[in-house]
Order: sequence, then C-alpha cells, then structure tokens
Amino acid sequence: MKQSMSRVERCIDDGPMEAFWGTLKAEMYYLNTFSDYDSLKAAIDRYIHFYNYQRCQIGLGGLTPLEYRLLLAENG
Repeated sequence: MKQSMSRVERCIDDGPMEAFWGTLKAEMYYLNTFSDYDSLKAAIDRYIHFYNYQRCQIGLGGLTPLEYRLLLAENG
C-alpha cells in the first residue's frame, strides 16, 4: 500500500480514504492480534471484501457499496 498525500490546502482529497482506514482499524485491526505480516494481509483482504459486499452503510441508505453501485447502474 502507498500512503496518499493531499495537495496543499486540499485536505478533503484524502477524506474518504482516511475515513475508510479509521473504520478498518476500529472494526478489524484493534480487535485482533496478528502474529505475522501474512495473517495481517489476509485479515485486511477479508475486511475489504466484507466492507464492499456485506457491510450495510447508513450513508448509502442501508445498502452495501456493491448494492448501491448496482442500483445506480440500473437507474442510469
């Protein structure tokens, strides 16, 4: 992974990713102990899949990100 940096005076550029990493840490990282890099990587992969395909989000009307994107695609 690469750290992203905003342009000067444009802190909103990284807002969505900062929110995602905060959520990942609160919901997955801080609740577990990892013995090595591979177990951490596997847990991050599982969480990203969960976040996109199973985790309902209030901001998306109770839909998962995938469901929301599919709904937008259907409604053009």
